[in-house]
Amino acid sequence: MFETLLGGFMGGVFRLVPELLKWLDRKNERAHELAMQDKSLEFEKARFAGQLAQIDASSQAAWDQGTLTAFTESIKAQGQVSGVKWIDALSISVRPMITYWFMLIYCLVKAGRFWMIVSSGGDPLSSLSLLWTSDDMAIWAGLLNFWFLGRVFERARK
Repeated sequence: MFETLLGGFMGGVFRLVPELLKWLDRKNERAHELAMQDKSLEFEKARFAGQLAQIDASSQAAWDQGTLTAFTESIKAQGQVSGVKWIDALSISVRPMITYWFMLIYCLVKAGRFWMIVSSGGDPLSSLSLLWTSDDMAIWAGLLNFWFLGRVFERARK
């Protein structure tokens, strides 16, 4: 009788073991499919981000090209004469006059600061070194480049 019960029990266990293995296999399969879908989703996100960056770069390049074209056209339009002498003279004098006014105001501010330092007992030589900064050198270099290098490039274009 014991053998019958043991045989029945073992038969049941051996019948359940393949089902248990199938269930574990399906569970692992589903986990693997889920992991593959997650990887696929990550890949699609990365691909979409790359496409979006490419579209953004191309639109930025088109924007920059349009801006450069508009800027070039505006400069060309400024260089054309209207035929009315006083309008042409005024148009030609705008950039130099702005530069002169800027330099006048700039020099007045620097002179005022110099006067304030010296009148409060500061040393004139050390106050000059305080007043002439790297920003001043950049402004000076920009003005020189604009007025003198601009002429070199204009001669080279002709």
